[in-house]
Formats: sequence, C-alpha cells, structure tokens
Amino acid sequence: MSPPIVAIDGPAAAGKGTLARRLAAALGLPYLDTGLLYRATGRRVLDAGGVPSDPAAAAAAAMALRPADLERADLRVPPVDAAAAAVASIPAVRAALLDFQRSFGAERGAVLDGRDIGTVIFPGAPAKLFVTASLAERARRRWLELKAKGVAAALDAVEADMAARDAADAARAAAPLRPADDAVTIDTTDKTADQAFDAALAVVRERLARAGYA
Repeated sequence: MSPPIVAIDGPAAAGKGTLARRLAAALGLPYLDTGLLYRATGRRVLDAGGVPSDPAAAAAAAMALRPADLERADLRVPPVDAAAAAVASIPAVRAALLDFQRSFGAERGAVLDGRDIGTVIFPGAPAKLFVTASLAERARRRWLELKAKGVAAALDAVEADMAARDAADAARAAAPLRPADDAVTIDTTDKTADQAFDAALAVVRERLARAGYA
C-alpha cells in the first residue's frame, strides 16, 4: 500500500494552510504548502524584472526554484498574490513543479494543500478536502495578516485583489480550481480554527480508515 496522502484544496485565505499543518502534526505526516511554490516562482520573476504572465520567464523561474526560495518573508503580499495566479495558469510552470510535489509524499505520505492537489497532483488520494469561506471573510483574514506584518493595505483593495485571483484560478485552462468529485467541502466562514480542525480530522480519519490505513 502506498503511503497516505491527504489532499487539501481551496481558495486563498480559506484557512487550508493552518488546517493542513495541524492535520499533518496530528497524523504524523510531512506537510507541504504547494501554493508557496507558485508564490516563490512569481517572486523570482518579479525580482528579475520580468512579467509573470510570460511563459518563458515563468517556466525558467520554476525550474530554477530552490528550497530557500520558499523561506522568503515577502511571499504573501498583494503583488505576489497576482504573480502567483499568473504563473499558475502556465502549463509549463505546473509541469516543472509537478514532480516536486508528487515526490514529496512518495516515501512517507504527506498532507499537501494547494489548488489542484486532489484533482491533478494526487487524484487517487484517499482523503480529500475542499476548504472554503466567503470572499468577505477571506479578505478580512488576509487584511489582518498583512496588517500584523506591517504591510499597509486597504481592505477593499485586498478583497478586489482576492476576487480577481479567484476568477483567474477558476478560469485558467491548466488545472482550474474546483473541488475534486470525491472531496468533502468544509466551509470555515463561521468556524473557529478548532472547529474547522475537529471537522477536518474526523473526515480525514474516516477516509483513511475506509482506505485501509490504520
């Protein structure tokens, strides 16, 4: 039996990252925030003075990605939000990062969160979640996150940027954001972090048990 994979997808600031980290800790599995791969790719393109929507520049940045790129402190700011959405729509970028994501969980299993984990990266994952929340609530969370980091941003601008990214993620030809057919949707709009975690852990444990994992 292959190692267990927990696939978590959903839009920005829905709470999937926090949820995925807690699930990984509870289950004793490695964790990968795959969204950081696209953010770091977009950041590299911007740093080089390129345009994130340029397929050649974006693919080159993806192939040059290094682990240190994922540790940068400037990956969750509005310009990188837009850059990440742009590079993620490019098939060559997604292809360049595909093996990295699949090999990550090959040895011991993993909890991965992103936009297409359950639909493209690990379509056979035994446990899949689609974590979402209202646009207004997600924008509020991101605005508070930016504020805590000392980044000045207007709430309405953050919401507009997020709405634009949602539209781009849903409309792109390469792996559009959507729930996998067998994913369980968890709406965190009115849930505390603990409530969302309890709900998610119950689903994941049931799905893993059903698949034969102890």
